[in-house]
Amino acid sequence: MIRKFSRTLVATVAACLLAFSSMGHARAIDESPSALAMTTDAILLRPALLATTIVGTAVYLVSLPFSALGGNAGEAGEVLVVGPAKATFVRCLGCTRSGRKQEAVSQSND
Repeated sequence: MIRKFSRTLVATVAACLLAFSSMGHARAIDESPSALAMTTDAILLRPALLATTIVGTAVYLVSLPFSALGGNAGEAGEVLVVGPAKATFVRCLGCTRSGRKQEAVSQSND
């Protein structure tokens, strides 16, 4: 009885793991933001990210002597200044990932 139950449980768990892993790969990332996402990004999120960049820069400058002594000044600058600055100035309007939006490559018939 217990052996049959454990086999059924193992088979069910294996089937669920296989099903859920394929769902994660099948879902495409949508980088075509809506007008509402762009408006929200422009009005609310970009000013907040700009403030985060300014505060992060101030914290980095205050902690620079300590992070230089600890040997992680570059890492601290990346996290406190560069990351928020990329999210503020380089990310496309309404997009969720930092960095430039990749342009679609088209083939020309020559």
